Amino acid sequence: MRPRVGGAAFGIALLLWLAMTSVASAHVVKQFGSYSVAMGWLHEPTYVGIENAVQVVVKDSSGNPVNDLASGDLKVVVSAGGQQTAALPLDPSYDDDTGLGTPGEYDAPLIPTQVGDYTFHLSGSIHGQAVDETVTSSDQTFASVENGTDAQFPVKLPAIGDVSALAQRVDGRVTTAQADAATAESDATNAHDAANRALMVGAIAGGLGIVFGLGGLAVGFAGLRAARRRS
Repeated sequence: MRPRVGGAAFGIALLLWLAMTSVASAHVVKQFGSYSVAMGWLHEPTYVGIENAVQVVVKDSSGNPVNDLASGDLKVVVSAGGQQTAALPLDPSYDDDTGLGTPGEYDAPLIPTQVGDYTFHLSGSIHGQAVDETVTSSDQTFASVENGTDAQFPVKLPAIGDVSALAQRVDGRVTTAQADAATAESDATNAHDAANRALMVGAIAGGLGIVFGLGGLAVGFAGLRAARRRS
């Protein structure tokens, strides 16, 4: 029986070690004075379009969580694809009143929208100790962002980039159709105006023809009367 207990204890210890190793590999740990700071994604794997957060865990020299930092004492700027966010405040996860959250954890919510590597620039201070560190996702730090197709079930959703490209194409077609409709309407208006002008010219010409015709008749009657008088 004892060997079985020993084997079970060894197995549990091995699982705990693996769990701790996986957590450590998902974050980068840096030392600032007497404080250790672990930084990475709140949820890993990290997928495009899924709500996540930059997670920072702060501990003192004795390994105790530091819970009393105010929102904004630490900030993070996230960079990816040649763009970067504004400085995002890291808010405490732990609530003293309710006991909810993780002691020493501070989060900055973020929804990644592009596959690839992300860079976190952490700055601020911990009880007067300056903090300034820049880390990029890698196998040794924290996870890069994936499209998440393999984790989708039962229906595979289109990637955000594909949806965006499709929306742009549709928008372009709608804009072109609107422009064509406006051009057709303008052409119709011009044709209508041209027809009205032609009708007006025709009416004027017809009126002048009537006037000239009546004038000709008047002249003819006058000539006939004059001829009768002479005879």
